[in-house]
Amino acid sequence: MMITIANEILAVQISPKGAELQGIQRKDNQLEYLWSGDAAFWGKKSPVLFPIVGGLKNNQYRFEGKTYELGRHGFARDREFEVAEQTPHSATFILTDDADTLQRYPFPFTLGIRYEVHDATLSVKYTVQNTGERAMYFSVGAHPAFRVPLAEGTDYSDYHLHFNNTENAGLWPLSPEGQIQDQPVAFFDNTQELPLTKELFYKDALVFKHIASNSISIRSDKTPHGLELRFPGFPYMGIWAAKDADFVCIEPWCGIADAVNASGELQEKEGIIELAPEGIFQREWSAIFF
Repeated sequence: MMITIANEILAVQISPKGAELQGIQRKDNQLEYLWSGDAAFWGKKSPVLFPIVGGLKNNQYRFEGKTYELGRHGFARDREFEVAEQTPHSATFILTDDADTLQRYPFPFTLGIRYEVHDATLSVKYTVQNTGERAMYFSVGAHPAFRVPLAEGTDYSDYHLHFNNTENAGLWPLSPEGQIQDQPVAFFDNTQELPLTKELFYKDALVFKHIASNSISIRSDKTPHGLELRFPGFPYMGIWAAKDADFVCIEPWCGIADAVNASGELQEKEGIIELAPEGIFQREWSAIFF
């Protein structure tokens, strides 16, 4: 079952499996903005990252003296969500804990994801509620993959990322196992633009901490079409594409992969969010399509 929300400008499709975006089209220019999900490169389109972002050392963490196994980016992206509410312009998806999640993640929770279209904007709101009797520890993040090249007659290298503030942030390299190295390397040098090339991602994702910008656009001098992704309140950012694939992921994160020197204790994990019993955490990102 595919859920569609739409208005006079946008049509958006979402699958209850993983509450994952499956398509984003503008009706006037008939462009598809989301990656096709070609499994020869990467079979996902916009997975939801919860209750961790990135990978753990040895895919394990410890909490209250017990060791748990949890794969990269957590389990939400592979779970069936309940469609809790649907209108012509919005849809809300809900995931709650069950016997399977509690084996891997010992916290009762409700994760809500609300998609809404307004004019040429799609907004995506995450709501995490702690339904247990002790503090819970989690991360949440986005992983949308956008088509590049977008317009007919353009190439991948015709596009660039535009940051809404001047950037001087360093890049945090990933180890072969997917952990964050302990020192950044120089990357941005007083610029707002990052030219896109396939080679940019040959060594895995570009990971940044606390960049100056809270908006990144995909633009080209050869077409007026592109998009702007806004992500206030997300302290970490990943930019990634599968090798030689025609997309780029812009990934706002509240959380980050384990560092190479991480202790493995969940409460000590960098970027982990602590939520009190009955507490509610919300973050929202949005994308404007042009």
